[in-house]
Amino acid sequence: MDRPGALAQLRAALGTFAEQYLPQGGGWAVALSGGPDSLALTAVAARMRPTTALIVDHGLQAGSAQVAETARSQALDLGCVDAQVIPVTVGGKGFRGGPEAAARTARYAALADARGGAPVLLGHTLDDQAETVLLGLGRGSGARSMAGMRPHDPPWCRPLLGVRRAVTGQACAELGLTPWLDPHNSDGRFTRVRLRAEVLPLLEDVLGGGVAEALARTAIALRENTELIDALAEQALPGATAGDALDAAALAELSGPVRRAVIRRWLIDGGGRGLTDLQIRAVDRLITAWRGQGGVAIGSDLRGQRLFAVRGDGLLRLRREPI
Repeated sequence: MDRPGALAQLRAALGTFAEQYLPQGGGWAVALSGGPDSLALTAVAARMRPTTALIVDHGLQAGSAQVAETARSQALDLGCVDAQVIPVTVGGKGFRGGPEAAARTARYAALADARGGAPVLLGHTLDDQAETVLLGLGRGSGARSMAGMRPHDPPWCRPLLGVRRAVTGQACAELGLTPWLDPHNSDGRFTRVRLRAEVLPLLEDVLGGGVAEALARTAIALRENTELIDALAEQALPGATAGDALDAAALAELSGPVRRAVIRRWLIDGGGRGLTDLQIRAVDRLITAWRGQGGVAIGSDLRGQRLFAVRGDGLLRLRREPI
């Protein structure tokens, strides 16, 4: 049997997603960059439900305003009930995670403000998921970072995580649409671009194909395991909590994965950000290998302060020190 056309594949993916996660109906928003993934998703979404296109103009490239306006016109032509261009200011030099992370932070904040309570459809594909898993693997950040993107992480919706990137391009061709091709997506200075252009094709060649699909399946398996551990940690947290501290003896009774999930949740609640697996395991050793050692420095968003996890009197506490 012939494989369905690209548009039919996208309709099926979005329809299945909507039945599972958004059965109540109503409108939705779609984050539209003008690229093939989000443009094809917008075309399909607008035929299913009332759709508002949200176009974020980062202002980082010459002509970005024209690109945004073209995407807005395309969205309206495709049947969107509304299309909004949202200019943003991307964080300055020195932003944690570099320019890509700064642009992503600004984009998600703008989408969250403009969505008007509607769920937001994002055009991430199976290829994006595979790249995310490889990035997590290479950084050694633990299973959580290799679990990839969730299909439904309200208000964010990713209905195309089971669809290859090539399909969205074919769908645009079927519709006679000309998508914008972001020059950043072919700029080898970006790690994700090199993964896409060099690493994944090499893996496909060496391993005989199917690597992107295998990585996406790996993300699903790891995410299921992580979600189970998080649920167990949620149950264990009250019994391990002593005010704003953690009871070392209670933590020692927990299995390693659950204990580290409790520690991670506690660190985040206390202002920890950008946590790595190395940091969490270092804090864990304050429980499992306690020898009177000093505190563990934790990444945080506290301005003018450093955050440390320390142990004393049988408790784990967070200590803040001025920089």
